[in-house]
Amino acid sequence: MHTVIACLLVVFVMPIVCSWVGGYFRAKQPEGFDNKHPRLQVARLEGAGHRAYAAQQNCWEALGMFTAALVAVRMSGMALDVIATLCVAFVVARVVFVACYLANIDAARSLSFLVSFGICITLFYKALTF
Repeated sequence: MHTVIACLLVVFVMPIVCSWVGGYFRAKQPEGFDNKHPRLQVARLEGAGHRAYAAQQNCWEALGMFTAALVAVRMSGMALDVIATLCVAFVVARVVFVACYLANIDAARSLSFLVSFGICITLFYKALTF
């Protein structure tokens, strides 16, 4: 169970880390870090800064998807230890996703997204068939 909760914590923190990366690029803009209008400043970002923001948004979406899958598994009565390997694989796929997003490696990014999505579908399937 500890592994699953640790994985959930990592997935929970990932959008914040992406936000920090995006903040670094916002601070490098000529006007500096604009905390009064952050969304307007983000809209003007290009390159890695814009990709960091996009990765952050996707990480928030993945958090909801992963959390829902874990709730479904838990509601089925299945012990969380049974799915620990899938949870670790999800985290690895999401870390690869963010790294590929920042590095602008689109094919690998899409593949890592599909892997993480497939893992969530697998978790729901396990919950349904337990």
